[in-house]
Amino acid sequence: FEDYAGTEKISYPSNKLSTEEAPLGIDPTVGDFTYYAPWGNLAIYYKDFGYSKGLIKLGKIESGVEKLQDINSDFTVTIEQVD
Repeated sequence: FEDYAGTEKISYPSNKLSTEEAPLGIDPTVGDFTYYAPWGNLAIYYKDFGYSKGLIKLGKIESGVEKLQDINSDFTVTIEQVD
């Protein structure tokens, strides 16, 4: 992941995700884990942002998202589904 616009951390997965049955867009808030279909990137928002067409919410980071603001270099994360 790398910083983008002082608002989110983004990363490009090796494969694009399906957008079938996805909403047209969302208004992301702090902690939202999203997929931006037009560019094919994942994003974790650490600041609020306005409505974005093509943005799909995948989940919500429940704790620690405030620490993303302090990371000034690229970093790697592991994302796992929680039952």
